[in-house]
Amino acid sequence: MRVTAKSDYALRALIEIASRTDEGPVSAEELGKRQDIPHGFLQSILADLRRAGVVVSQRGQSGGWRLAMAPDDVTVADVIRAVDGPLVSVYGLRPEAVTYNDAAAVLQPVWIAARSSLRDVFERVSIADLASGELPEDVLDRTEDEEAWRPH
Repeated sequence: MRVTAKSDYALRALIEIASRTDEGPVSAEELGKRQDIPHGFLQSILADLRRAGVVVSQRGQSGGWRLAMAPDDVTVADVIRAVDGPLVSVYGLRPEAVTYNDAAAVLQPVWIAARSSLRDVFERVSIADLASGELPEDVLDRTEDEEAWRPH
C-alpha cells in the first residue's frame, strides 16, 4: 500500500484540529501553515472529509473547521477511505470484485489478506490516539520487530 500525500495531509490536519485545547474551529489557512500543507490541496481534502462526515465547517469571523464527531470515533481507516477510497484496490476494484483465470486466482486471497492486515492497524488507531501521541499497544507491538523498520 502506498500512503498518498492526500491521506497524510488529511491525518495531519485532523491531528491539528483534535489537538486544539480551546475546542474552537480552526481555519484552513492556520491548518495549512501549521502542517505545511498547500492551501488549495487542503481545501480539497477538507471538502472530502466534510462529505464523509468527519469534519464540519463554520462560517464567519470565528469560523473554521472542527471534527464532526469525537476524535475517538474517527479512525485512520475512516480518513483514508474518505480522501482516497478503499484501503486496497486492484485496478480500481475492491479485491473481492477482481476476477482472474485459474493460474492467477491465488492473487485474490493475497489482496484480501493484505486488506485485512491494514484494517488491523488502521481501524484500531483513532484521531484521538494520534493527537495524544499514544498508540494502542497492539499497534506499537508491531513496531518492535527490527524487520518492521527495514525498507524493502
